[in-house]
Amino acid sequence: MQGENHALMFEFPEYKDKIHEMKMSNKGFGSLVDEYHHLDHKIRGLEMANIPTDDENFRDLRMRRVQLKDEIYQQITQ
Repeated sequence: MQGENHALMFEFPEYKDKIHEMKMSNKGFGSLVDEYHHLDHKIRGLEMANIPTDDENFRDLRMRRVQLKDEIYQQITQ
């Protein structure tokens, strides 16, 4: 669905506190979370504003968001 909020607190509500703790204590993890947040914000902004962009660009942005989400999930469930 276009414009859907994929913020980590909605994607992984059960890990909200753990994500915050890990972000504060692990700079590498914090960088992943920050990149995910900025990318999700960019994607939603483009979708909501109906900014013209090619399908390949959107696919690449969304694919990177999925990759980041997978990496984050792997780290919070270890």
